[in-house]
Amino acid sequence: MPDTQSALGFTRTPSEDDPRRDPQLLVALEQIAPGTSLRQAIDDIIRSREGALIVVGDPEELKFLYSGGIRLDQPFTPQLLYELAKMDGAIVLDERLTKLAYANVQLMPDPTIPSNETGTRHRTAERVAKQTGALVISISQQRSTISIYLGSTRYQLDAVTDVLAKTNQALATLDTYRQRLEQVLTRLTALEFQNAVVLDDVLVVLQRAQMTTRIASYIERDCVELGTESRVIQMRLSELVGGVSAARDAVVRDYQAESADDASVAAALEGLDALRYRDLLDLGRLAELLGYPREVNPLDRSVTPRGFRVLSHIPRLPVQIVKEVVDDLGNLDSIVRASQRELEAIAGVGAVRAREIREGLRRLQEHNLVDRYLQL
Repeated sequence: MPDTQSALGFTRTPSEDDPRRDPQLLVALEQIAPGTSLRQAIDDIIRSREGALIVVGDPEELKFLYSGGIRLDQPFTPQLLYELAKMDGAIVLDERLTKLAYANVQLMPDPTIPSNETGTRHRTAERVAKQTGALVISISQQRSTISIYLGSTRYQLDAVTDVLAKTNQALATLDTYRQRLEQVLTRLTALEFQNAVVLDDVLVVLQRAQMTTRIASYIERDCVELGTESRVIQMRLSELVGGVSAARDAVVRDYQAESADDASVAAALEGLDALRYRDLLDLGRLAELLGYPREVNPLDRSVTPRGFRVLSHIPRLPVQIVKEVVDDLGNLDSIVRASQRELEAIAGVGAVRAREIREGLRRLQEHNLVDRYLQL
């Protein structure tokens, strides 16, 4: 296994148990990310060495939990929330974060709900979240930490500086993944024009493309947590992942064993996204997703591209025309060998587009040869 990882250029196993993969938790993180009014109030509470228990949900639906407290119904402001945190008890915010509904509330969740928390505030927060599904934020007075409870999920926020350092390291890893992906894509294109592709070439491209998109997704979740602190990271991320998903999708469409129809391609892509890390390193499993027998030897199995990916690189060539050309001629080798007249005869192509296709393919061949020379 280590040899396979080294050959693919994977420097570490990506986390598959990141709780932020839950869309609801991501929405909650976005609500309290740096730059938001709620985060401003939370940071003020931490700086003043105070603690707090904040519940975000429908105030009326949560009333069965209340014991005592003060009904406010005041517009939410960071300053008012900070001042209210100086009192004991919980603070209740409406779901849109526009109104401070209650303060100084003693919450009485079901005591039979299991909790692994030791502190009273955190234990109450966990039980309220599990019982109601509301977002509960617990700020520790002693440790100055922020813990989020949503349903059965608990997530503790790291310091912004720590998240930034971790995200910048992930960006460096992504840069390496992208460079290696470009290398195998360039090699694949060269082999396609030579009609010399074997299944192994395709599977390695899919592995690296999938790893690139996964580390990018991890960074995107970091960006949600970082809020306004992630602007520069988001710009760099966009540069690094631009076109990766499209290239991966086109490779699947080119090399799907039986059919390149939308349903088959969608099923293969869904299967790729669902693979665990170890399965992603299993070439037999990847081959299965493309419709090949699991026991196939990818180094001995010659495959022929349909031509979707190469044609997609020709400027101003609509997707529908690409499909018409592939449907009519069958594969990339036939497309490259097609005459001007044969291309013109395809529905929707015509003389001008036929000439653009021929010129585009010629330029791609020449450009690819230069790229391959520079890599050697």
